[in-house]
Amino acid sequence: MTNPLLAHHKLPPFDQIRPEHMHSAVAELLVANRAVVENLLKGDDRSWDGFFRQLEENDDRLAQAFGPVSHLNSVMNSASVREAHDACLPLLSDYYTEMKQNPKLYAAYQDMTGSDEYRRLDVASRKVIENAIRDFRLSGVDLPPDRQHRFAEISRRLSELSSQFNNHVLDATMAWTRLVTDADDLAGLPEQARSEAEERAREREEQGFLLTLDLPCYLPMLTYCENQRLRQDLYEAYATRASDQGPNAGEYDNSAVMEEILTLRQEQARLLGFDHYGARSLATKMARSTDEVLAFLRDLAARARPRAVEEFEELAEFAREQFGIESLEAWDIAFYSEKLKQSRFQISDDELRPYFPADRVIQGMFETVQRLYDLEIRAVSDIETWHEDVTTYNVHRSGTLIARFYLDPYTRQHKQGGAWMDDCRVRRIRLDGSLQLPVAYLNCNFSRPAGGKPSLLTHDDVVTLFHEFGHGLHHMLTRVDCADVSGINGVAWDAVELPSQFMENWCWQPEALAFISGHVDTGEPLPPEMLDKMLAARNFQAAMATVRQLEFALFDLRMHTEYDGTPGQVQRILDEVRQEVAVFHPPGYHRFQHAFSHIFGGGYAAGYYSYKWAEVLSADAFARFKEDGIFNRQTGERFLESVLEKGGSVDAMDLFVEFRGREPDAEALLRQDGIA
Repeated sequence: MTNPLLAHHKLPPFDQIRPEHMHSAVAELLVANRAVVENLLKGDDRSWDGFFRQLEENDDRLAQAFGPVSHLNSVMNSASVREAHDACLPLLSDYYTEMKQNPKLYAAYQDMTGSDEYRRLDVASRKVIENAIRDFRLSGVDLPPDRQHRFAEISRRLSELSSQFNNHVLDATMAWTRLVTDADDLAGLPEQARSEAEERAREREEQGFLLTLDLPCYLPMLTYCENQRLRQDLYEAYATRASDQGPNAGEYDNSAVMEEILTLRQEQARLLGFDHYGARSLATKMARSTDEVLAFLRDLAARARPRAVEEFEELAEFAREQFGIESLEAWDIAFYSEKLKQSRFQISDDELRPYFPADRVIQGMFETVQRLYDLEIRAVSDIETWHEDVTTYNVHRSGTLIARFYLDPYTRQHKQGGAWMDDCRVRRIRLDGSLQLPVAYLNCNFSRPAGGKPSLLTHDDVVTLFHEFGHGLHHMLTRVDCADVSGINGVAWDAVELPSQFMENWCWQPEALAFISGHVDTGEPLPPEMLDKMLAARNFQAAMATVRQLEFALFDLRMHTEYDGTPGQVQRILDEVRQEVAVFHPPGYHRFQHAFSHIFGGGYAAGYYSYKWAEVLSADAFARFKEDGIFNRQTGERFLESVLEKGGSVDAMDLFVEFRGREPDAEALLRQDGIA
């Protein structure tokens, strides 16, 4: 039987891919790739076309085989897919470590920098060489053999542990459900959330309302449900996922997984000569040192925390005076915050939902980028997908097809939570001279259409969609032809959130909301009085949200600089950070860190600060549009040419300065959030 992962396809043949194809395809390709590298090193050709582009072809072929495997593991996770995916990880870890520790390959890259051809290469090609030399060193190419071997062992184990961490979080999230048989227990819950809960119960052939820990269920329950005991139960289950606490205590416990990940990261960093993993992480980022990042985070905390304390005191006073609540519990905060927001601004997410049907928002998002960058986005129906919810689109500019993307918007069982963008194909020039177009996956977890009605989004959902589409644009609009620095590839991690956070701004502009919103029944855009209230409420509890993000970032960075294996150190560091910046301390059983997939199962280790760092960049970049006009085509073209099209081919700070004319100003973010 032909393995579809080994055949050349313009796009992944999701209708043909089966779990039994996955491991065999990766194993076979790794053998073939090693043979290509060996033959290249035996030859004398070290030219850009004859050597380095051959290596790129090798890498891309492997990415096109394993990419769909990784993607299906995230969006259609099953026991067989998970087993096949996880079986590939040690093979890939060994291969990439072997390549980056190959002294002959390393020498080839070094020799290129001293050649006449190198001086004739374009900026992107030279950047590929420079980044590769840096990454060889960060992979231990200069280490003695015994340390290289240990480095490889650690890399393999870390790959396994990250997957294990994510599996535990997904399993723990799916493990908890609660069937509510008395509708009165859901008093206050919006109709859409209630209908979805009823639909979930019906799918399991049960009577009543089925509650889960998926965010489209969890957040409305914590925000609107008047039953405090039910809110408390959901809060405890969510806050203790994959830990030693809560209703599933110990069943999917990530405690030992976290400890081993941290221990191995520190060991690997020290093998390379770094004092700690934090310093190792920053070797590929804009920030120059952990001290600089700590100072940045603590400066923001010092400026935001006084206002955050005021916001929390206002909330506590409101709950006490209006509802007789003497002491706010963790499961009360979202509920009474929503009450205060409604009292102060006479607006709620539930009132706004009818104005944000998913289809209207998506078309409004496309209209936004059409005005900014002259893009035309068309749905196409002849591309195979992994689920009936998925829609595919072609992206055109000036009549030319330049990219494609898949949009998977709704929550479902066996799909990773949250929202993310990933690449399916990267733009590059193939060896035969043809252009490979970039293709992106855009994934969200919005409420599913229910009861014959379309999915209605909260405004937060709208912001999330625009955020992920911003990542997608960064990937799809690149004009760089070298895969390693094309699109989001090669971009400093603390700058990669700039295009995504930048796109969020249009969700708050009246001129854009006029076509992003449209009532589900009438199509009428958001009425002026509702729009005014929504905009007035934009910075409601913004300082509290800021210190919460700073808590995550400081915890991440301190943990990756200070961790030494002392028992209980992870919780102690988190408690110390909360003492420094938090305005509310959760119950003792709270185990946020056990489900912190960004840093234990993703790429944000010692880099979660990137969200705030890039927020400064995005706020300051958007300030230019506020000055020139939010749909000013010249300014849009300048951002497109300076940032989006150049991918990772130029250092991120240089690109920002090219667009803005100066380095970023943090005051722009504080003004945007209403803190300054």
